[in-house]
Amino acid sequence: MKIISTPKNLDVLYEDNHLIVVNKRVGDIVQGDRTGDIPLSEVVKLFLKNKYNKPGAVFLGVVHRLDRPTSGIVLFAKTSKALTRLNNLFKNRETKKMYWAVVKNTPEKEENILEHFLIRNSKNNTSKAFLKEIKGSKKAKLSYKVIQKLKHYSVLEIDLYSGRHHQIRAQLSAIGCPIKGDLKYGFDRSNKDGGIHLHARQIIFNHPVTQEVITIVAPPPDDILWKEVINTL
Repeated sequence: MKIISTPKNLDVLYEDNHLIVVNKRVGDIVQGDRTGDIPLSEVVKLFLKNKYNKPGAVFLGVVHRLDRPTSGIVLFAKTSKALTRLNNLFKNRETKKMYWAVVKNTPEKEENILEHFLIRNSKNNTSKAFLKEIKGSKKAKLSYKVIQKLKHYSVLEIDLYSGRHHQIRAQLSAIGCPIKGDLKYGFDRSNKDGGIHLHARQIIFNHPVTQEVITIVAPPPDDILWKEVINTL
C-alpha cells in the first residue's frame, strides 16, 4: 500500500466551507488511474483531514480534471450539495476558463476562434482534429490571442468553450502551433519535467451556494520560461 505523506507544498488558491481550489503541479494526476500513483484528490483529502483534525473519511468531490502534464487550477467540492451544483455548472458550460500556452511558431492570425471536430484514439490516448465533421467526432471550440512573443516561442491566451479530450493540445497542433514539450502533438522535444507548457490560468464561476461570482487566478510553474512570460507581460 502506498503511503500519502502530509502535503507540505500544496498550493491552495481558495477555500471555504463548500469548495477548495488548488494549483496543480506538472505530473500530478487529479483522480486515481491505472498507474496506481497517488492522485491529487487524495492529497487534498489528507490536507483537509490534518487541517481540521477530522476523524474518519473526508468527503471530496472531483468536479473536473486537467491532463497530467499540464498545470493550473483544479476545483474540488467539499460537500455533496456543492458537488451536485458544480457538476451542473460545468455540464452547462456556465464557467469561464482561460489558459496560457507557450507554443512553437506564431499563428497566422493574432486572434482567432478555432472550431474543429475531434476524434479520440483510446489506444494511444490522443485526439485528432478535423475541419469537417466525420462519423464519431465531437465539435470543439476555443478562441485564442497572442499575448506575447518570446525569442523562440509565442504565448497564447486561450478561452475554452467546450471540454473535449486534449482539446487545446489537438487544436493548436492542427494550426501548426504545438505546445512546448508536447511530443504527442508534434513538438520536437520533451520538457525535462515531462510536462508541457499549458497552464490553467483562470476560472470564473458563480459560487454553488452563495451565488457570488468567484474569480481564481493561478501563478504558472516556477521555471525559467514561465518566469520570462510573467516578467515581460
